Amino acid sequence: MAVAPLHKTQELKIYNSIAGKKEPFIPIIEGNIGMYVCGPTVYSNVHLGNCRTFISFDLIYRYLIHLGYKVRYVRNITDAGHLENDAEEGEDKVAKKARLEELEPMEIVQRYTLDFHNILSKFNNIPPSIEPTATGHIVEQIEIIKTIIDNGFAYQANGSVYFDVKKFNENNQYGKLSGRNLEDMIANTRELAAQSDKKNPQDFALWKKAEPQHIMRWPSPWSDGFPGWHLECTAMSTKYLGEQFDIHGGGMDLKFPHHECEIAQGEAACGKTPVNYWMHANMLTLNGKKMAKSTGNSISPAEIFTGKNTILSKAFAPSVTRFFMLQAHYRSVLDFSNDALEASEKGFYKLMEAIQTLENLKTDKTTSGFNIQNWKQECYDAMNDDFNSPILIAKLFEAVKFINTVKEGNAIVSTTDHQLLTTTIHEFVFDVLGLVNINEASSDISDKLSGALELLIKLRKEARANKDFATSDKIRDELQSIGIQLKDSREGTSFTLN
Repeated sequence: MAVAPLHKTQELKIYNSIAGKKEPFIPIIEGNIGMYVCGPTVYSNVHLGNCRTFISFDLIYRYLIHLGYKVRYVRNITDAGHLENDAEEGEDKVAKKARLEELEPMEIVQRYTLDFHNILSKFNNIPPSIEPTATGHIVEQIEIIKTIIDNGFAYQANGSVYFDVKKFNENNQYGKLSGRNLEDMIANTRELAAQSDKKNPQDFALWKKAEPQHIMRWPSPWSDGFPGWHLECTAMSTKYLGEQFDIHGGGMDLKFPHHECEIAQGEAACGKTPVNYWMHANMLTLNGKKMAKSTGNSISPAEIFTGKNTILSKAFAPSVTRFFMLQAHYRSVLDFSNDALEASEKGFYKLMEAIQTLENLKTDKTTSGFNIQNWKQECYDAMNDDFNSPILIAKLFEAVKFINTVKEGNAIVSTTDHQLLTTTIHEFVFDVLGLVNINEASSDISDKLSGALELLIKLRKEARANKDFATSDKIRDELQSIGIQLKDSREGTSFTLN
């Protein structure tokens, strides 16, 4: 008899940005989910704040898969059309970096796409189902522009094509995602410069005519040029997920104008709202201030992993950094600091140590003093409440406390409960949260290093037996200084990472 998928018994609620509230999640096609997340513009090393967004949606992706949904996850690569400062004028970000480094634009794209994949792999993110690029979908973007023009919501001007926001707003609502009113936006906008091709300041580019010096350009019915930044996501999301799909995600900073423009383009081209659930991850601050390279208040993922920076006291592993990020809800502002990371590191190793302890716990035929079944459902309740990872982590530490109580002989666990606890904790820690047990996976705790530590423990034991406490203490203290703590008990001496 086939077991029903978990989503049949778990009621998931998602905070829908366009509704401004949590709503029961009901996919368009039962058992199937289409999810699109705005990917990086690959003109520099991936920003830590962007990593937080991608880790948040990796958590969401993992939990949807865990619930038994078939998920098509599309995350794009922006390799053209994204102008400086998210503006309508200026230089293409990729082309500018290529000019500064005296490289071809596609060399820049290749270099930073590889960096993006490498960093997310270190964070143990699952790759998306499809990762399309803007330059690989120029034809699709041109076709959408033709449709929007035919439907009366765009106009040509000197080889460029602009979306007519006022025309669209006559029978639609531009600004419904960000809560903005078009009349207020117009009233608060200064007069357009005389040389502008736009009818109104709020109009945005669907296609831009390339200036003679512009490197990245393609032929179109209107000019040799390039597509607008907003258009690529409409083209790729609808191509791979359909005119209407379930979830669209991204950073909070993309809500306006990027996602607002996507909605307008989708409705203007297809006559229907493109997305049912809009999800936005909040920003990451550093020591209470906005992260910015210009002020020096910035740190890259690579600098965290290597410890080569002036902000943190030491290096922190990718899985520890991921764990830190998941200790805050994805919609909350998260402040990154040395103290916060050190606290997360201690919690991370405490969790991993408890999982190791769990494998070796003695079981009993009697009933456990901890209701594992209720605890398991509470873990699901946390994730069903808009993917509340901090509450899930708190529930996991309730289990850690119970495991340690059993280890100390102050509680018992039945054989059946031990199996359920082991399975559940592994599923939530490794499958859903996506953490990696560094004690097992890192080369720092390889068999050779373990053997060396066992030798040091043996030498320390001999020193203590010979009352050479100076040597014994030196071994303990030197190991402590590099983050390896020795623990003495009646059974002998063990070690853990701090």
